[in-house]
Amino acid sequence: MKIIRFLLNNEIKYGALEGTKIKLIDGDVFSTYSVTDALADVDQVKILPPVNPTKIVCVGLNYKDHQIEMNEFTDDFPKLFIKPSTAVIANGESIIKPKDIDRIDFEGELAVVIKKTAKNVEDWQQYVLGYTCLNDVTAREIQKKDGQWTRAKSFDTFAPIGPIIETDINPNNLEIKTYVNGQIKQSANTSQLIWDVGFLVKEISKIMTLLPGDVITTGTPSGTGRLEINDRVDVEIENIGTLTNYLKQEEGS
Repeated sequence: MKIIRFLLNNEIKYGALEGTKIKLIDGDVFSTYSVTDALADVDQVKILPPVNPTKIVCVGLNYKDHQIEMNEFTDDFPKLFIKPSTAVIANGESIIKPKDIDRIDFEGELAVVIKKTAKNVEDWQQYVLGYTCLNDVTAREIQKKDGQWTRAKSFDTFAPIGPIIETDINPNNLEIKTYVNGQIKQSANTSQLIWDVGFLVKEISKIMTLLPGDVITTGTPSGTGRLEINDRVDVEIENIGTLTNYLKQEEGS
């Protein structure tokens, strides 16, 4: 099922996306819910980020080719960092390039949406609602300057996510591609992940409690690169869909 979150008549709702129609969901997608026969047209609603996470737990250097690309290596445990909820934007919204920042890079990634509170879990599948696309937008020169990655990854609008949550796929064999202005820049398969989704959910839940709606984003393959003002960036993942955003300059800069 493709779960979509949207604004209808000034109310935030969830629905099941079927083509261009949305079947409204009654109840809580993180608990108990049912899909109703009430319909909305996708063109007549405002699409929202599919979740409102308390945190986005990000995994760095999770593809070997990206480790080579960045000339940074880790084999014992993935590099983890956090993006704040204030970085989240929806499909179609603009990534804002802050003033005084030179280089903004795209990083297309598979993201995992947590269904229920998870701490020290083993049977990880029951804690996952589904999967979506995420662009781990990065101020690259700040990342290199700081050494640690939080500042470079945490500006407002630096976590585009969506457009939907797909509940019924195998996360360990999905084609993932990123395009800039229609030209392919990244192409990989999640089977190439060094640490797969199950490992990440289990190990991260040993470090911190994951709450309903939290997101784990699994890392980017090689091919990351610079965005210029007005560039369109598309993150496309097999059986999920395409997350589209544009880079805009911060006003007054």
